Amino acid sequence: MAEEAKETMNQNTFYSDAKEYWKKIPATVDGMLGGYGSISSNDIIGSQKFLKFFLHAPWAQRMQNRKALDCGAGIGRVSKHLLLPIFQSVDLLEQEKSFLDEAKTYLGDTADRVGKYIHKGLQDFTPSSAEYDLIWCQWVLGHLSDDHLVSFLKRCKEGLMDGGLICIKENIAKDGVIFDDQDSSFTRSYNEMQKIFKLADVTVVKEYTQRNFPLELYTVKMIALR
Repeated sequence: MAEEAKETMNQNTFYSDAKEYWKKIPATVDGMLGGYGSISSNDIIGSQKFLKFFLHAPWAQRMQNRKALDCGAGIGRVSKHLLLPIFQSVDLLEQEKSFLDEAKTYLGDTADRVGKYIHKGLQDFTPSSAEYDLIWCQWVLGHLSDDHLVSFLKRCKEGLMDGGLICIKENIAKDGVIFDDQDSSFTRSYNEMQKIFKLADVTVVKEYTQRNFPLELYTVKMIALR
């Protein structure tokens, strides 16, 4: 982690500050997207294009569509519009209980194919061995310290079925690591992310830059790992 980010972060309250921040956020699409609810459609379209490659890849590299995990699921926006239309079953992992409670309504009829609503932070979650075809992590990994992110990715790798993928969709800083003391999160550069991947022993399979987002936002990348 870049030294300036280390100096800014309060090690003792990093996770509790984030939890307090999200408790105050409304359980709406606009709340999940930091006031940018208008980008939801373009976000889903970009993610669909990214996943389509793996669903139609040659058989040896193809991802199956049995079960997915939505990490930092919020009210289930990504599950409803991206994952549940593709996968037979989806689990939602989210630390804010009010978001999970709202998800059961927001998902509507598609909630019938939700396997589990898991009320935990990523740092405390371990998937069962070979449980998921896809582990989707969007705008949530910045809430993990470097050490916890490495450990989380290692556990996720063990939780993949044959041909499975960990997909990350995150803001990318131009350089180093930026700490946001409002929501207690990091925005890492791609170089910093690569260091994390190496430590976690995961390999980048494909990457794609999200298009058609407002210019004032960070660059957003999708990265598939095995």
